[in-house]
Amino acid sequence: MVFFLIFVSAIFVNNVVLSQFLGICPFLGVSKKIDTAMGMGAAVTFVLVLATIITYLLQLLLNKFGLGFLQTILFILVIAALVQMIEIILKKISPSLYQALGVFLPLITTNCCILGVAIMVANGTYKLPAGAEPNLLYGTWYAFCTAIGFALALVLFAGIREQLEMSDTPKAMKGTPIALLTAGLLAMAFMGFSGVV
Repeated sequence: MVFFLIFVSAIFVNNVVLSQFLGICPFLGVSKKIDTAMGMGAAVTFVLVLATIITYLLQLLLNKFGLGFLQTILFILVIAALVQMIEIILKKISPSLYQALGVFLPLITTNCCILGVAIMVANGTYKLPAGAEPNLLYGTWYAFCTAIGFALALVLFAGIREQLEMSDTPKAMKGTPIALLTAGLLAMAFMGFSGVV
């Protein structure tokens, strides 16, 4: 039951983009085409889950030796290394996706969603159902569900933006203004899930 509650909470109720407003840069930048959004969602999922596991274990070492003040710097280094690994893999496996993601792939390194979730899981400050204690298993599941929520928001937003490109939008609202308005409406729609968990 705990895993189901974390699933619903991380994806819908406390969506990292639409409720916590983390990861807005790729949300607005990579959401023009559904294919690119799905690729970015998959890359963020992979990096977020691996980064969460590694940083959780790293945090245990830091706490053991009293080096907690190095948390942010070491977490950023771990995330940067993982992103570099993904970049090399994508370049070899899917050059078209690598080209489509362009500058946004290296931006995963500075994606506050990944760093924020890694820090929340390492410190045990993520939202869990009553009675559940933070641990690596729950933290990894939370990171995976958060990444799925990020990908869902990204793909939904990309689909809406593709439709907006074909609609008759007033000239003053084309581009960024309509994207920001749409993002706000999407965030309000996800607010409807508040109180479910």
